[in-house]
Amino acid sequence: MANETYLPGSILSMPAAVADRLITAGNGDAALLYLHLLSTGGLYDQRAAKRLKWDAPRCDAAHALLVGMGLARPAQAPAAPVAPPAPEPPEYSAEDIRRELEDHASPFPALVQAVQGLLGKVLSTADLRTLYTIYDFSGLPPEVILLAVNRAIEDYRRKYGAGRVPRMSWVKSEVFHWKELGVDTAELAEEHLRRLDLLRDRTGQILALVGIRDRAAVAKEREYIESWIDMGFPDEVIRLAYEKTVFQKQSMSWPYMNSILKRWHQQGLHTLADVQSAETRRRPTRPAANGAGATLPQPGRPGEAEDRARADMERLRRRMEQEKREGK
Repeated sequence: MANETYLPGSILSMPAAVADRLITAGNGDAALLYLHLLSTGGLYDQRAAKRLKWDAPRCDAAHALLVGMGLARPAQAPAAPVAPPAPEPPEYSAEDIRRELEDHASPFPALVQAVQGLLGKVLSTADLRTLYTIYDFSGLPPEVILLAVNRAIEDYRRKYGAGRVPRMSWVKSEVFHWKELGVDTAELAEEHLRRLDLLRDRTGQILALVGIRDRAAVAKEREYIESWIDMGFPDEVIRLAYEKTVFQKQSMSWPYMNSILKRWHQQGLHTLADVQSAETRRRPTRPAANGAGATLPQPGRPGEAEDRARADMERLRRRMEQEKREGK
């Protein structure tokens, strides 16, 4: 039995220099853990503590020592869990749609009529399939779907011109965006629409404050503007942040301006008076001779220094004349 321990393939070896380093370290836990790593190809995981019958802190401490000695690789962080892909809608058949349209208890036929009225056209077979996917797969109430469809049409025409008709794929994206936001009741839909109207109006106003009047905001600009609206900044504070940005950067910089407003928000400064008061408190003063703070001296009127110099010269002239007379 003793000879079986040393059969070929069951022998571990290490360089003498490694053995010397482990001996010099004088740490038995590190030496035992190194033997475990040597037998597992250097892999350090939860099996090490289990095999050595140690708790995790003891095992991690020994491993950290080996890493510091250059005898082990740092432990790899566990991979972040991968979110499962979003479920794909099923492929609805023409028979599925026909059956739903003929079901007198289903709200789908009324939804089809309402959407056709909004679009001003009869839905094609492909359009019907898309609308049925929206209706069946989203699970949203028909009244919420109709509000989302109407909003999608309005936004499309506002962007591309009156009378333009969006594709149903555009409409579908808007409806499923509402679903992602959790807008799944008529009350939430009305609230969501009010917020969209507010954002649209304020976006135009804020664009004008930063000198943009001839175009709509792009997606990233809308993100910044929406965050400023949520922070509760009035126009005059946003304009001040813009002026500071242009002064520092010599042009508009959305990230820089956003950093200013975020800092004010974190400091609880939301009104112009708050910001100006904080700026005044931070303004440095020139120290006086005794170490106390003192305000900077105010400049005199033009020519005042020259007048003082002439007066000094005149006094000196009179004094010299007086001394000359007294000397006689």
